[in-house]
Amino acid sequence: MTDNSLRDKIQGNWKQLSGSVRHEWGQLTHNDVEQVKGDVEVLAGKIQEHYGVTKAEARKQIDQWASKFHAHQTEQSSSDTSAD
Repeated sequence: MTDNSLRDKIQGNWKQLSGSVRHEWGQLTHNDVEQVKGDVEVLAGKIQEHYGVTKAEARKQIDQWASKFHAHQTEQSSSDTSAD
């Protein structure tokens, strides 16, 4: 997944993803998640701040999380269409 498509997917689905973000990174507050508004760079900064990791590590965690979410979405889409 390229950086731009990752950003687009996160921004486009932010309302749905925000709960998953709180689950994945439990130290982030509701206000932190509200401030992110789908911006990957802001999210990386919040993870860096709360967890004491490097920006690169935060981005790696976001990429892994987004890949899991994307795989889950793809599974749901294919099960939705096969139910027809």
